[in-house]
Amino acid sequence: MQEKLQEILTEVREKAPALVTRADFEAFKATISGPNGALTQTMKEMGRVPKEEKPALGRLINEVKGQISSLFDAVIERLEAAELAERLGPAIDPTLPLPDPDRGILHPIAQVREEIVSLFRRIGFSVAEATEVETEHYCFDALNIPADHPARDMQDSYYLPSDLDVANVARHEQEKYLLRTHTSTVQIRTMLKESPPIRIIAPGRCFRRDTPDATHSANFHQVEGLYVDKDVTLLDLKATLDYFVKSIFGPSARTRLRPSFFPFTEPSFEMDFYSPNLGKLSNRWLEIMGCGMVDPEVFKSVGIDPQVYTGYAFGMGIERIAMILQGVDDIRYYYQNDVRFLRQFA
Repeated sequence: MQEKLQEILTEVREKAPALVTRADFEAFKATISGPNGALTQTMKEMGRVPKEEKPALGRLINEVKGQISSLFDAVIERLEAAELAERLGPAIDPTLPLPDPDRGILHPIAQVREEIVSLFRRIGFSVAEATEVETEHYCFDALNIPADHPARDMQDSYYLPSDLDVANVARHEQEKYLLRTHTSTVQIRTMLKESPPIRIIAPGRCFRRDTPDATHSANFHQVEGLYVDKDVTLLDLKATLDYFVKSIFGPSARTRLRPSFFPFTEPSFEMDFYSPNLGKLSNRWLEIMGCGMVDPEVFKSVGIDPQVYTGYAFGMGIERIAMILQGVDDIRYYYQNDVRFLRQFA
């Protein structure tokens, strides 16, 4: 039986590389491992083998079966690669001109981001950016978010390995790295580097452990604003947000502030807006951002005297604004890379 097994293995090794079609492969495979195949018939002879020889012969059969299986897998992989190459056709010459004469366009989220940035630049805001990898201090501690706050739970934020060392991201102490959960980290780093007056907006990508659905994504984009100077009041905040809403949603849009809570602002508000020119969303109060006056504890964490300076901050999701402006009812469309969807916003 050992000789027969070796003959079968030798036959597979010799003939498998020459198989060029699936039909040839299936026909040959049937002669080896099919119901009447050579290997199947040889294994049936185990019943006549002396009891003391069965363990060794069983191991040999398993070894031969494994080798034959590997040889057959290699044939399948080779045939699938050949079929794929045939479907794809000849290799593409990257030096040839593009078959599509149309130029590319900005992604719809990027279009809305640029529009928001342009609006705030007109009234004196500059753009500030920072790294997407952050530390617990800049993401939470400096923003008056204590260690027991739910945002710091491992299930809500993307923490990076404890032994990770990121050379270009300064740490306050030996705290953990994580992917930033908001662009408020840019506000903290800006206030540490610059002295008031400060007037910035911070657009950028953020990450949270949200379960993807029509209105949530683990990866999303924010624009946050910060204005710090002497005698900044809530009236300044309301005027700035009124300007933004009327500029982007039309002059007939109205705003209202509802009391809320954020650890880094006091008092804090949710801002709603109302517009008659939004299609099916017309004439409804829609929440679009959080805002408030910067909490004195935040100023203390960055070395700014709250007795001398005041300020306001606000933050909004770019996808939220884009969905309202573009009539999109599912945030996941923005990340599916469907050209048919994206070309609607050319």
